[in-house]
Amino acid sequence: METNVNSLIKGGFHLKLFASRGFTFSVSIYALMHFITYFYEAVFLVFLISVFGILILVFACWLLPLKYFQLQLFLITVALLVLFFTSDSMLNDIIEGLTQMRNLIGLLLIVPMISWVLKEEPYIEEIMSYFHNLLNKSQRFYFGIMAMTQVISHFLLFGAVPMMYRFIDSFLSEHKDEAWENFKGTAILRSFALSTMWVVSIPSFIFAVEALGATLWKSMLLGFVFAFVGTLLAVVFSYFKEKEYNADFTTTLQLEIDKAVRNSRNRGYWNRDVAEFVFLFVSLFGTIFLVHEISGLEFLLAIPLVILVWTCLYFFIKRRKKSLLKNNKFYFSKGIATQAQQFSILLAAGLLIFSLNQSPVGLYVIGGMNFLTDIVPVINILFLLPFIVIFLGFIGLGPLPVIVLVAGILNGVALPYPPELIVLAITSGSVISIILSPFVMPVIILSSVNGLTGIRNGIQFNLKFAIAFYFLVQVFIQTMVLL
Repeated sequence: METNVNSLIKGGFHLKLFASRGFTFSVSIYALMHFITYFYEAVFLVFLISVFGILILVFACWLLPLKYFQLQLFLITVALLVLFFTSDSMLNDIIEGLTQMRNLIGLLLIVPMISWVLKEEPYIEEIMSYFHNLLNKSQRFYFGIMAMTQVISHFLLFGAVPMMYRFIDSFLSEHKDEAWENFKGTAILRSFALSTMWVVSIPSFIFAVEALGATLWKSMLLGFVFAFVGTLLAVVFSYFKEKEYNADFTTTLQLEIDKAVRNSRNRGYWNRDVAEFVFLFVSLFGTIFLVHEISGLEFLLAIPLVILVWTCLYFFIKRRKKSLLKNNKFYFSKGIATQAQQFSILLAAGLLIFSLNQSPVGLYVIGGMNFLTDIVPVINILFLLPFIVIFLGFIGLGPLPVIVLVAGILNGVALPYPPELIVLAITSGSVISIILSPFVMPVIILSSVNGLTGIRNGIQFNLKFAIAFYFLVQVFIQTMVLL
């Protein structure tokens, strides 16, 4: 009997391992075919992308527990139903629908490689130590954490949430009551959410810009301004929350910062790690813009190609080829498979977007919002768009698939507003969804590391801030519409 049980366990393990390897192989070939067909388009290779898209969904279904694949099944079912009633060639439309997210999957496969560079040196610790004189008050420290999280988001996407939390938690290891958890959690979650308004390597932001035909620098500038204003707003809320808890964060922070300065490996005015980090940041994102301007490559293609070359150059210049090979081996053996949920949701969302664009559903959605604006003349579509993003966030769709769906639908509809304002409206909804919904990945990850519930980390800690931020953005948008 025991032998049979052990055989079943081993058999289950081998099946999971096969599914994991099959998923990794399928995603890798899918992305590779995408890059090849961009420069050399061939019908057969495009067909292969669709075939491997189906395999990605099959292996993801095999790899993931059912509760993590329910959303994908729902999106696929809706897409197939829409195609069944509206498509003239359902099979061809399915094949084409599975290629809709090729840009984003290629991007998501490559972007995590930036994190390999960030882990090579204690950049974050040294930055905090170097700027210790600017961080010795609680509100300054809060602002600094938010600024650093947004910078790190360029490199790690939502991986910045657990990384920054672990860093701050180790820095404040003896302080874990609710007041401190509110201080740490809200700073990190709000700042990551705000980064989705302007960070060029965040897939949801760059997709919205490309899909809606907005000018990138204008969208980034608008997003950065409101991310900065949102950061100041968060600091104000933090100040009043500290008073509400009757806590004195400043004294504790000064003691911990003094310890960090004493442990720094860079003494004196010059800090090599800080200078190196600034150079890495400028070189990566400066090169992305330079390649885009010179070659004319769209950003969704330029970003992963530059990241790939830049990462390899870093390890070769540092003479750490073994570290590069180690990271590469781990990523392709285990790392890619951990993104099964995200990749499969993207593919399912892409199929749904294609099916909706082939049908008049998108027009019905816009028509419904126009109907509401006719009933209440003081509001317009830009007032309502954030609520669609927020609603989708509360049914489990993260910022990327939400913006993919909303921007994909809006892409086929002519709206009488500058595309940069539409991007701002959508991304502001994404910010609110990320900080409130207990069902999206950033809140889930934060809850897993700080031990608080998703509702507490989300709605209870951030509802007032979310309401204030929404009205802050809408005042600007509606003013611009009137002008």
